[in-house]
Amino acid sequence: MVNASISGETTEGGKTRIGATLENFEPDLVILELGGNDGLRGFPPQIMKDNLRIIIETSRASGASVVLLGIRIPTNYGTRYSAAFEGVYRELAVELGVPWIEFFMDGVALNEDLMQDDGIHPNADAQPLLLDNAWPIISEALATREPTREPAGH
Repeated sequence: MVNASISGETTEGGKTRIGATLENFEPDLVILELGGNDGLRGFPPQIMKDNLRIIIETSRASGASVVLLGIRIPTNYGTRYSAAFEGVYRELAVELGVPWIEFFMDGVALNEDLMQDDGIHPNADAQPLLLDNAWPIISEALATREPTREPAGH
């Protein structure tokens, strides 16, 4: 497992880095949890969707499977924007046939004891719950994955 994330990253940054990241690490599975910073900056959901689509398609073209972890943004952005933002994950999952989780931070995001002081990022205590949220879809993707690469060292 390699965490190739960068704190504060947007989908634009992820799109820019995905090619080199795939080449450097040759993953079998890409766990894509990106977009929150786009939402917090009020970026247009369509741009976020286009960037995520490129990341997914580039990952698949490299031979990696992809799972998508959906997120939500605070409600102060308005219901119309929040709905469009959250819809990006569902729409891409359906359009591209990507396994996904609607809300990766379910049970964590509204619990102050599980969040850092910024109120946006989960703390260390939240990590087991986040794993519990994501593990079913990750383990299913790993179990159903068709091997496309030789094991390391061969």
